[in-house]
Amino acid sequence: MKRMLINATHTEELRVALVDGQKLYDLDIEVPAREQKKSNIYKGLITRVERSLEAVFVDYGANRHGFLPFKEITGQAIGLDTQDIKDKNQIKEGLEIVVQVEKEERGNKGAALTTQISLAGSYLVLMPNNPGSGGISRRIDGDNRTALREVLDQLEIPENIGLIVRTAGVGKSVEELQWDLNYLTHLWDAISLASKDRKAPYLIFQESNFVIRSIRDYLRADIDEVLIDSEASFNLAHDFMQQIMPQYLSRVKLYEDSVPLFTRYQIESQIETAYGREVPLPSGGSIVIDPTEALTSIDINSARATKGADFETTALNINLEAADEIARQLRIRDMGGLFVIDFIDMGPTKNQRMVENRIKEAMKHDRARIQFSRISRFGLLEMSRQRIHSSLTESSLPVCPRCHGQGTIRSVESLSLSIIRILEEEAMKEHTARVVVHVPIDCATFVLNEKRSEVEQIEETHKVSLIIVPDKHLETPHYEIERIRTKEAKQDTAASHERLQNSKTRDAKPYQREAVSQETAAVKNVMPATQRPTAPSNVANDGFFKRLLSKIVPSSEKQPVKKEPAKANKTSNNQQGNQQRNANPNENKNRNRNKNRNKNRNNKDQSKQNPNTSQAANVDGSNEKTNPKPAQTKQNDAEQPSRPRRRRRSNKRSPNSDAPKSQNNNIAESKPLESKPVESKPVESKPVESKPVESKPVEAKPTETGNTEVKNGTRHPRRRRRTTSNKPKPLDTANGSPEANQGAATSKPVDVESKPVESKP
Repeated sequence: MKRMLINATHTEELRVALVDGQKLYDLDIEVPAREQKKSNIYKGLITRVERSLEAVFVDYGANRHGFLPFKEITGQAIGLDTQDIKDKNQIKEGLEIVVQVEKEERGNKGAALTTQISLAGSYLVLMPNNPGSGGISRRIDGDNRTALREVLDQLEIPENIGLIVRTAGVGKSVEELQWDLNYLTHLWDAISLASKDRKAPYLIFQESNFVIRSIRDYLRADIDEVLIDSEASFNLAHDFMQQIMPQYLSRVKLYEDSVPLFTRYQIESQIETAYGREVPLPSGGSIVIDPTEALTSIDINSARATKGADFETTALNINLEAADEIARQLRIRDMGGLFVIDFIDMGPTKNQRMVENRIKEAMKHDRARIQFSRISRFGLLEMSRQRIHSSLTESSLPVCPRCHGQGTIRSVESLSLSIIRILEEEAMKEHTARVVVHVPIDCATFVLNEKRSEVEQIEETHKVSLIIVPDKHLETPHYEIERIRTKEAKQDTAASHERLQNSKTRDAKPYQREAVSQETAAVKNVMPATQRPTAPSNVANDGFFKRLLSKIVPSSEKQPVKKEPAKANKTSNNQQGNQQRNANPNENKNRNRNKNRNKNRNNKDQSKQNPNTSQAANVDGSNEKTNPKPAQTKQNDAEQPSRPRRRRRSNKRSPNSDAPKSQNNNIAESKPLESKPVESKPVESKPVESKPVESKPVEAKPTETGNTEVKNGTRHPRRRRRTTSNKPKPLDTANGSPEANQGAATSKPVDVESKPVESKP
């Protein structure tokens, strides 16, 4: 069971965790002291244009100016009528421009800005003044992508607007998407209006509250429950979902237990691993994550892992475990940029492919865009992950004041020797009277005892006084050196212990949280004009039932639909040429004839009829294709025997394939089952209309069967036995000329009867 846990009891740190059972798979933390600015919209002022960098620097109200490349500047942003800027000289200093933060500030780098604004909604992403962009999320594929294209064609999209359908829009109706589009356009109108009120720089629009933003981005259909342990945050989320996402309103609950929320689901210890450098693996191995300025290196160590028949098996198992844990840690820490993963060396190529597929599968559900490379011959895998927000390290782990983020410090001996060398350099300078150095107590003890002779030699050589002051407020590797000139020596008469009293002291003051000045956005509290439409009950189930009915019972839907029209209109659309047969006025007689024929077939099957039965049926089917019209003239009847190839091709069909069909027709006289015998168009000819049930005793009449066969032109001997009861009289009524019919019947038997005799041997 998947849950979303929102911990908002401490205002200094807001946390959102996604858990599956008791396993943490995603985490988002916001510190109000480091408020996120991504997706905020500002009105800025261009302060500097750098042609060499093809970018400008924009003052948007932050401490550092933002970086805006030329390619991210649109024509509408600087007041032009076109989308593209042909002359880059039109970008000048002092221009006011509306920008959006695309990337947060990192280290000594300012925020990355863009003028291509995008507003994220529940199901859509609106891109105003950018009609050429948009489409459907890359994560959506298959039938869902095709269905969304059809839905997009039905939306009323304003001009100069681009749209992107988010993954949450899958399965939504046109009304729901149109409602989200109307809300986003209403919001953009308010933003564009507020951008003209005052001069830059100022904040126009701020991203939603952390709780609301988390619900909007993380809450999906697979999340069964949302627990919030703060009543204020619960009320805020409840109001938002009641207006925007009412279908999920019942899933939001207020957590009121005395046990802390994260402790209840045993994820506090899992969160602590995200702050560490080393993460243990279940098999005894570990992964070590080291972020640097250019990239993040991840090393896999076997450590105490000894399970496995041989080294290859052990290495493969550890690498597979590491692939799953790396994907999980990157989501929890929200790290972005370049990554180099050093897997344990594996010999077989198939093992390397298994590890590659495993890490791709583990990162399939990540919201960020990820690109992979293959494992190189050095055992390294390179990958990149989109930087969505500031990572957990950047937001919650400040730089160490002692090592300045390096992670290591110099030893006492190394630092003391370095200080002695610096003292000698300062003493060699002209007009130097004395050199005063404040060092940690450990270093002072080492210099004054182990290196006292070297210090005295420097003083004698350069005629300079060296004063070493141990300072308890300093820690390795920090120290302070002061050079006193000859002119200032008379005034500086303080003793060494007095200098210690005058040294900088660290006053112990109670902790006070720094006041964070939050700028008020010009546009806020923009609510939808109408209530969100209720999703139809069958929208979510369409895809499931379509696949179910198409795979399990594909014909069960078609048969009942075609039954009713067949009884009312006495027509059938199952086979080709049925529309022509509907024009026959004697169709009722044909239906009776088909029923009688089915009975004959079933009787033949019970008495172990010969394979010629199916051959006769196949011949009828071939005649149906060659004779599209039910009523044939004398010339058409004469032309039918000239197609022996089609008759022989139809005889190659399996004789056992038609027997079960005829039996089914006898059991249930439904329209689709009757369509098999009706397929033979020659049978529809009028000579066979009055076929009686007494067709069995007439099987031994060769003369009449010959006449009947001549009428159809290509009848098989099996067909002659079945239609022996048909008299020449119906032939007269069908064609209207008894003499002509009988003449045709007497002229054709010789040719037709001789052909089957020749084909038998």
